[in-house]
Amino acid sequence: MSAASRGGRRGLLFYYQLPSLSPPLLNPTFSLLRGFSSETLPADHRDGDGDGMKTTRRIIEAKPGVMGPNSKRTGLIAVKCGMTALWDKWGARIPVSVLWVDDNIVTQVKTLDTDCTTALQIGCGQKKAKHLRKPEMGHFRAQGVPLKRKLKEFPVTEDALLPFGASISVRHFVPGQYVDVTGINRGKGFQGGMKRWGFAGMPASHGASLSHRSIGSTGQRDAPGKVFKGKKMPGRMGGKQQTVKNVWVYKIDPKRSLMWVRGQVPGAEGNFVFIKDAVYKKPDPSMLPFPTYFAPSDEETEDLEPLVADLGDADPFMAAD
Repeated sequence: MSAASRGGRRGLLFYYQLPSLSPPLLNPTFSLLRGFSSETLPADHRDGDGDGMKTTRRIIEAKPGVMGPNSKRTGLIAVKCGMTALWDKWGARIPVSVLWVDDNIVTQVKTLDTDCTTALQIGCGQKKAKHLRKPEMGHFRAQGVPLKRKLKEFPVTEDALLPFGASISVRHFVPGQYVDVTGINRGKGFQGGMKRWGFAGMPASHGASLSHRSIGSTGQRDAPGKVFKGKKMPGRMGGKQQTVKNVWVYKIDPKRSLMWVRGQVPGAEGNFVFIKDAVYKKPDPSMLPFPTYFAPSDEETEDLEPLVADLGDADPFMAAD
């Protein structure tokens, strides 16, 4: 066992006296301690570690690409505005939730070279500096991006990476595709078994005295003589993260950064929700912008019209399913 493994001052003094045997953790250029940020560097920039090895950091460019069968795009952060209803050309009523995509940009890039994974951290909204903690301020300053109100990391494939500060608009999704929406559902406080789990309750006529909404027996006899863990009983309801899968995107308004999706999504009005491509009902890769939608230089947002899903001549609910 070496002197460094025994610890204490003797081990450190031993390595300071013998520079040729300096341990890797005392070397400030050791690769494991080098750079926890994903700042992009010029192509000719090379880093040297303690062993004299040279590594080149990859440059991430914001340009359209071709989505493969195994490619995974980033998601978005939106604000739930509430629910309403729309009518299609057949006169059918479609209940929809309105989501507002508020200025989503890439605030951090994680690559295999620096973080052993590929992911994008997306920031949404705006926030004042006085409302941020010092570690949060240091994070935004180190990345060189504006201050954001909400952050969320989305795992992506290597071909779907975007550079720092890249803007992601509501046109990242297209009408007619399916998405998964994650959020914190409404908290309902302490509730009984009938409301929390949908129990039928006790008889409401003769023989049930003051126990109409009781859940009934929960345990056994002398063996095992206890209530098993995980038994459905009264308790706190809601206030947990929930994901609604296969939500159909009905309409997108690029001018106001709004998106209408069919049905309900978790959370109350004003809460943040996270939207990504559906896992089970995967959209056609040819219809999605990859890695995201890049607006042309001559495009005027004020002149854009809302995009509605094309249902063809079929029934709207059958086409959505």
